[in-house]
Amino acid sequence: MDSLLTDEEKLLKATVRNFADHELAPRAAAFDEREEFPWENVRALSTLGLMGLTIDEAYGGGGGNYQLMALAMEEVARGCASTSVIHLSHLSLGAECILRYSNDAQKTRHLPELASGAKLAAFCLTEPSSGSDAADMQTTAVMRDGAYVLNGTKTFITNGLEANVLIIFAATDRSKDAKGVSAFIVDGDTPGMERNHQGHKLGMRAAPTAELVFDDCRIPASNLLGEEGQGFAIAMSILDSSRISVAAQAVGIGQAALEAALRYANHRETFGKPIAEHQAIQFMLADMATGLDAARLLTRRAAQLKDTGQAHGRESAMAKLFASEAAHVACDKALQIHGGYGYFRENSVERYYRDVRVTEIYEGTSEIQRLVIARSMLREAL
Repeated sequence: MDSLLTDEEKLLKATVRNFADHELAPRAAAFDEREEFPWENVRALSTLGLMGLTIDEAYGGGGGNYQLMALAMEEVARGCASTSVIHLSHLSLGAECILRYSNDAQKTRHLPELASGAKLAAFCLTEPSSGSDAADMQTTAVMRDGAYVLNGTKTFITNGLEANVLIIFAATDRSKDAKGVSAFIVDGDTPGMERNHQGHKLGMRAAPTAELVFDDCRIPASNLLGEEGQGFAIAMSILDSSRISVAAQAVGIGQAALEAALRYANHRETFGKPIAEHQAIQFMLADMATGLDAARLLTRRAAQLKDTGQAHGRESAMAKLFASEAAHVACDKALQIHGGYGYFRENSVERYYRDVRVTEIYEGTSEIQRLVIARSMLREAL
């Protein structure tokens, strides 16, 4: 894979890999055990310029493309999956909405602090009654006395407890279904918004999840993102590109599991020799590596299409689908190679196994990705 990279990409990959090895990985288990938001990691990401990697240089960002994003995301996830989902939600979901769909005043107000990491972003789409059916929007935004008044509930929101800038999707006209959904930028200290911690997750435990409850939460009309009725299209477009980041994240978790399995197989002995010399172990390692490399290449293809302005929805769905499932297999096989030792929490593969599972659920389940792919092919066949 490295032979396909430019010098700039090789430098970024090496830099983030070194950072992940020396700063993220050593802290990952403790943050996971405590379910503690890793502010230390987020500040370090900011120092490296990763919190604004794809934000325009005019607003203090790195001006990077999605191929760079995928390389950085993989290495961050390899070191600490929880930190990677915080980073992903901030940059390729929340900040990306503002970067692509806000007006000049909104960009000037929000992007510099998001790029520097001084502020954290969140993307708030999912509701208690709507997961895969994102158009079933129960949260409402009603214009009243020159301001929008939000009422409703969002759930499973990454960065929801900590974010200073939240992108909220709400129905401004329930009679229009998806075409009646609008998007808003909501400041974290806005009255009428309650944040409730949703703890005790299986994985990604250091990336707290929140329920957001809006009770007559008034926001200025100037906080509308794009135009009324454009919200669902904004959300779907953002998810198309952010699935590239999720694919890279999954590859990173799977790569961490593969590297752990390789280390263990080389020193663990059975029947008088390292288990790496047993054909059954070699077959598992070969399958893990092949699946992850294929996922990596699918992710790069989707990123290249995005960076060159080409349609990439199907390719992003393919990358996310394949990468999440290949990474799941890699983590499962890594735990199997570790045997009983892999089943205990002090072993990192136990955490990888828990962390990777959600990559097949969020930002569109594997079933939704298959629908996206199939429907795209069927439209072309007409």
